[in-house]
Amino acid sequence: MEVDPQNYDDISINEKDVPNIVLSYLIHNCYEESAESFIAGAGTTRPTDYLDNMEKRKQIIHYAMEGNALKAIELTEQLTPEILEKNKDLLFDLLSLHFVELVRSRKCTEALEFAQTKLSPFGKEAKYMEKLEDFMALLAYKEPENSPMFHLLSLDYRQEFADNLNRTILAYFNLPSYTAMERLVQQATVVRQCLNEESGKDGPRPFSLKEFLKRR
Repeated sequence: MEVDPQNYDDISINEKDVPNIVLSYLIHNCYEESAESFIAGAGTTRPTDYLDNMEKRKQIIHYAMEGNALKAIELTEQLTPEILEKNKDLLFDLLSLHFVELVRSRKCTEALEFAQTKLSPFGKEAKYMEKLEDFMALLAYKEPENSPMFHLLSLDYRQEFADNLNRTILAYFNLPSYTAMERLVQQATVVRQCLNEESGKDGPRPFSLKEFLKRR
């Protein structure tokens, strides 16, 4: 669907929306203490689902970022077993994360055994084969950090996975899987791109959040 920037010309910004946008970001990312302080300082209304699963989500994300996938699985199952039962992709990613951490710790024999027992069943489906090949290829290198698949060992990979895990849990409980702030940035980017295409060289430059923050 094409986006017409003119559709946003008559939209007014309600100042009361700004605190809600900030608060949704804090709740989404489990910044409980910051959210409490912000609610008290801004005088905003506490959402009815404010504390729902926040502490448990925070722990799950923490363990995922540490690379402790087995603990993240345990806590996710405590939260609700149905998430992993119904989301095979998520279970595969969690198990793969544990495999990667075994490789990182140079526990190659244990990693191979884990792959044979826990990951090999996924090989029956084509969509997992390429990922499995990348993970298994890590075992072929004495220093996997220097292999072509080094990104699987990076903190960015863990962060991407933890973000996806958090969104999946939020969506399962019918909560927004993306913050209002993220949606606003996406919307601003699309509108700016449309304006740039219409105006050509004389139009505004494509929106870059990184460049915008540098100017603040």
